[in-house]
Amino acid sequence: MDTTINTVLSEKIARIKRGENAYTTGRVRLVREYILEATGLDDVSYFEKVTVGDKAEGYVDAIRSDCVLIALTRVSGKICVGDRVTATGQEFSVQYSPDSMGHVVDISGEDRLAGKRLSQLIDLPLEKEPISIMERTAVTRPLLTGIAGIDLMYPIGRGQRQLIIGDKKTGKTQIALDTICNQAEQNIRCIYVAIGKTKKEIKDIYSQLLRYGAMAYTVIVSALNDDPAPVLRNTPYAALAIARFYLEQGEDVLVVLDDLKRHADVCREIALLMGKTPGRDAYPPDIFFSHSRMLELGCQHQNGGSITILPICETKGGDITDYISTNIISITDGQIVLSAKNFERGQKPAINYGLSVSRLGGAVQSAEMKRAGAPLRRELLAYLEQREVFELANVEEMGESMRRSMQRGAGILKALCQPKFAAKSQEEMLRTVDSIR
Repeated sequence: MDTTINTVLSEKIARIKRGENAYTTGRVRLVREYILEATGLDDVSYFEKVTVGDKAEGYVDAIRSDCVLIALTRVSGKICVGDRVTATGQEFSVQYSPDSMGHVVDISGEDRLAGKRLSQLIDLPLEKEPISIMERTAVTRPLLTGIAGIDLMYPIGRGQRQLIIGDKKTGKTQIALDTICNQAEQNIRCIYVAIGKTKKEIKDIYSQLLRYGAMAYTVIVSALNDDPAPVLRNTPYAALAIARFYLEQGEDVLVVLDDLKRHADVCREIALLMGKTPGRDAYPPDIFFSHSRMLELGCQHQNGGSITILPICETKGGDITDYISTNIISITDGQIVLSAKNFERGQKPAINYGLSVSRLGGAVQSAEMKRAGAPLRRELLAYLEQREVFELANVEEMGESMRRSMQRGAGILKALCQPKFAAKSQEEMLRTVDSIR
């Protein structure tokens, strides 16, 4: 029995590779918003691109015994039961132009601001063999953000995956934009991924990066909030396909994913429409795999290139222990936690130094930064612990040594504050540490 099944599958795969399934047609059996059930497509493969007349395009998202489920990525007309569905024999892929730097693009290679497709488009597959362990090397080179509270305390290396997590309006995106702007002299290509943002928000981000000269080496890959959900789901994978394109050329790439909580919600929406069995919090059971498949591309490659990933995750009520947050924390190499309470106090960036961590730490710092940052971090964490204890106490009741310690800790915290788009060099950070001493 197993031999027969394997033979049938092998023959089917061979036909697909030869393109014999191209132009296989079926009919729409059921329409669920942007998910179609189609029959008659017996020879299609998973992730194969299909068309519904001239009304829509999509890809095969699931193959069942009696039908095929199609996720639509473009809809230009009303789809009805009985409409003809045609297989193309092509894998669904992202279209990308090397001229995209400086532009806001989508997964089909269209400039979202100009409303036209870019020239010299190339097809990049969303699904490729993962980068093997033997092709990866140790992460030792720093990726400087220009933010003293990060570069001194919780440094990021090229090839690292560092989560930025916090409540809404705490400065998560701003840290990412500051980091991008600080790469002007670092020879790093930057990819900012906007998942489910409004056109106004994307225009604001574009304007800020343009104002500080960062768009010269940055491409914004966007999926607007009114795009079909399958587009939103595949946009971060498309951005990482672009990053891998540059990695294979030996280049350093920084990818910002803004944000993965929204991405998880989209995956849940699609899964429920497809009738998948819901898991915890109604998310699909493979949501962990969906994010790990994405984030595991972050690495230092043996060819000299690297992919550094800064995923952003929004929380509610400062709870970093919810399902999606803990999943992403377990995949990444550390997290920068932002606190709404710190933000309200005027501490910007609003980093919660007690909860933040970088699992690479001093391994990606210069010797000078390591010598300056390590004792400063210990002293600051001790102060923050003391502040919680004495927050409600009367200052006059403290001893003289305690009062001096608290004043020094407050001075360190103040020195680590800096306005947005005001990046500091390593020399400036070291001078700041010397002034505190």
